[in-house]
Amino acid sequence: MVATAQLSSPMGGAIPAGTGAGVHSPNSPFAPLVDRADVLPWSVLTTIKTKVEKNRVLPVFPSTVQALNQKSQRIQGFMMPLEPGEKQKHFLLSSVPLTCSFCLPGGPESMVEVKTKTPVKYSMEAVVVEGQFAVLNDDPYGLYYRITDGVAVK
Repeated sequence: MVATAQLSSPMGGAIPAGTGAGVHSPNSPFAPLVDRADVLPWSVLTTIKTKVEKNRVLPVFPSTVQALNQKSQRIQGFMMPLEPGEKQKHFLLSSVPLTCSFCLPGGPESMVEVKTKTPVKYSMEAVVVEGQFAVLNDDPYGLYYRITDGVAVK
C-alpha cells in the first residue's frame, strides 16, 4: 500500500484559493511583518471579492477600501524589484517575502505597485513607503493597488 499525501489549504479552507494575503512560510529566513499602527494593514487590502466580466476577473472593493483611493497612505511590505539594480524607483510591495524568484508570494490583493520620487535602496527586509494610493478597478496588468510619488519612511 502506498501512502498518498493529502493537500490542504494553509488557511484551513476558510478562504478561497487566490484571495487574502500570501502565506508567510514558517521556514522563511525573513521575519514576518511587525504590526505597526502607522501603516495600512494588509488585512484591509485583502478583504476584496472578485467578479468575472467578459472573461476577465475584476476586483470588487468594499467601501472601506474604496475610501482609501487618492489619499496618502503608508504601506509596509517586502520589495519585489521590477528592474535590475541596487536602487529601485518602480517595484512591487508584497505582504510576504519573496522566497522564489519565479513565484508570486500571493495574489494581486497582497501586492501594491510602487513608483517613487527618488530611488529606494533594495532590501530583503521589510520597507515602508508613503505616497498617493490608488485603488485600481480595471488595471491592464491585473494589479489592484498602486502608490505614486512614494517616499521611503523609517
